[in-house]
Amino acid sequence: MPELNSNPSPTVCANNCQWALSIEELNRTCYCLSLDEAALRRELAAELGGRGLSPALVESHPHLFASVPMFVSREHVERMAGVIRAVETVVATPVFRRAALAWAPRIAGFAPGSPGGLLGYDFHLSVTGPQLIEINTNPGGALLNAVQGRAHRSCCADAAGFEMAPMEADAIEAVLLEIFTTEWRLQGRDTPLLSIAIVDEAPEQQYLYPEFLMYRQLFSRHGIEATICDSGDLVWKDGRLRNQSGPIDFVYNRLTDFALEQPAQAALRLAYLARKVVVSPHPQAHAIYADKRNLTLFCDETFLRTTGVADDTIVMLLAAIPRTQIVTAANRDELWKRRRELFFKPAAGYGSKAAYRGGKLTKRVWEEMTTTTYVAQSMVAPSERYVADKPAATALKADVRNYAYAGVVKLVAARLYQGQTTNFRTRGGGFAPVFTEMR
Repeated sequence: MPELNSNPSPTVCANNCQWALSIEELNRTCYCLSLDEAALRRELAAELGGRGLSPALVESHPHLFASVPMFVSREHVERMAGVIRAVETVVATPVFRRAALAWAPRIAGFAPGSPGGLLGYDFHLSVTGPQLIEINTNPGGALLNAVQGRAHRSCCADAAGFEMAPMEADAIEAVLLEIFTTEWRLQGRDTPLLSIAIVDEAPEQQYLYPEFLMYRQLFSRHGIEATICDSGDLVWKDGRLRNQSGPIDFVYNRLTDFALEQPAQAALRLAYLARKVVVSPHPQAHAIYADKRNLTLFCDETFLRTTGVADDTIVMLLAAIPRTQIVTAANRDELWKRRRELFFKPAAGYGSKAAYRGGKLTKRVWEEMTTTTYVAQSMVAPSERYVADKPAATALKADVRNYAYAGVVKLVAARLYQGQTTNFRTRGGGFAPVFTEMR
């Protein structure tokens, strides 16, 4: 394997950081980018205000935006993109789809015709290369990361020899809008998209509600009537899905009831199965991509060879997917003995809820886990990014999220945190833009 520590061209910034250092050393020692936190906050407030959000978001969500960017080598950026393409290659095979749908809820068998919207591929960067720890179908933060990236850039003129992996905010907004219009067309619509509802449970109480407001403004700027509502506000009437504002053409689905099983989703489920509304992400997308049991297939060489994909695709996935297995009655005792080297996640989990680092598990919680399907994943230590603090610098954990559609990466961002999982409660942590070497 090629050397993973990358050394950019020697450059010295205004704060005397040596760009000749390796990527890992920069993440340990460089705090100069966005060191002027007051300037960064002013830029964020201006960006948010320009997009219809209160600049006070910077104060009300103090740990949403990290104080520093993350450095990621060009090789890692490109390798992550390759892993995502490999996943898409396997997902496209009938063998994989049959296997994934076999353990999915029945509604996942309904194929609306589109990929299902933006995906979030979350990686830890290890000494052997990027490790894909999970895939999510409703990844929050794309618009927020675009805005933050633009604000960071205005504070980071010293980053000679580096560029930001994310596009500029305006470009990302155009890309995201194109994804929605593509979903619209692929689900069989040949008329203009006129109305869209951003749907979640109690949306105003969601931590990323500010991003819902940004999406609403984005749609409205392009002539699409956009509303934000609770799924319980949806009704099925006269052959159309409606809310208080009128008929709905498209539901941007931010629900975590991925199979639309709860009573509050009854109207949405009926309209979706009747093909009277476009839903994205949809239940099949979650079943195909985000059910964590699917990771057991991506790291199983015997299974991968039955799909008919090329050897290089198999080699890439085996190197990039941590060993994952379903927790069963037959293997529970053995997994408990090895728990310190494992991370346990509910198969249909989201947002790190009910996920446990094996070394932190108690016997009581272990027994409670028998009521839910779990996977056990080999532990992969996250990267570290140091942030300036007093009296000494503080090490934060970091994962890297690739936002992708149909196998193509649209945006790369990091999340900095302390604790077991990402939590947006860490001083200096939150979403962070990614810097990589210029081509």
